[in-house]
Amino acid sequence: MDAAGEELADRVRALLGGSDDVEERRMFGTRAFLVDGHILVGARPGGTLLVRVDEESGAALSTRAGVARAVMGARTMGTGWLDVSSGALADDGELMFWLDVARENSEASG
Repeated sequence: MDAAGEELADRVRALLGGSDDVEERRMFGTRAFLVDGHILVGARPGGTLLVRVDEESGAALSTRAGVARAVMGARTMGTGWLDVSSGALADDGELMFWLDVARENSEASG
């Protein structure tokens, strides 16, 4: 992973505060943060944040600036997987918004 992705992973790690329920794992070129074995978010190359949400929320959230359906290889994922550009994560408040969104999805589906 590149420096921007590593920096994002460091920011995510710091904001999650070492939660006991969060596992960190390298997956598909991404530093993934998992809860109960399911991806919560992932720090991707270029400082892009991969966020897992429910399909309905994903459709609404994908209209925000800097947000698009995630692309993995040649495949565009469904609306439950979003890529948030580094520009949309300029400060920790914006990053925390996305971590909260992902956590809400995780709790709702768990």
